Amino acid sequence: MNKKKLRISFNAPVVLCIVGICFTATLLNYITNGASNKHVFSTWHSPLWNPLTWLRAFTHIFGHADWAHLAGNMGYLLLLGPMLEEKYSSGTVAFAVAITALITSLVNYIFFPSIMLCGASGVVFAFILLSSFTSFKEGEIPLSFILVAVFFIGQQVIEGLTVKDNISNMAHIVGGVIGGILGYLLNVKTKFGKGSYYSKKN
Repeated sequence: MNKKKLRISFNAPVVLCIVGICFTATLLNYITNGASNKHVFSTWHSPLWNPLTWLRAFTHIFGHADWAHLAGNMGYLLLLGPMLEEKYSSGTVAFAVAITALITSLVNYIFFPSIMLCGASGVVFAFILLSSFTSFKEGEIPLSFILVAVFFIGQQVIEGLTVKDNISNMAHIVGGVIGGILGYLLNVKTKFGKGSYYSKKN
């Protein structure tokens, strides 16, 4: 009887690529003494005519302040991301990451012009809320989603009002809202009754 050899599979390409880029960006931040984060991997109130402003609107999710910041976010991404890629496809997860990065950057640009924002915590919260819809049935709102929204988003609102620290509660809230909206839209059935808007695999 032939035994199959164990091999390492590239099971979640989008999430694994994000983790790899985040690790590289954090390493560069240390090597450049913070210059790479400032110029490439953070979003801040720079002129709209500057092409880097729009690049940073997406690349800020790769930058992290230190290794502890990186490890915290990557742990959640690696825990939730593969499940989401399996359910929704890699393309859908990539879209969720991109739209979360863009909207978070725009909100920060408009409402918090003096704040430099970096990190994947907005994407993490989008993944948390999105994953709570894995057992969604049309005509129902999962209790797990309600509880996740109350505990995670509620906590961020309270901390945003009462705690003064360097954690961007705004990014957490925006990411969670985006994840909740996408979770509903990706699981609601079409009016033709032919299944969800997105298949599990492309």
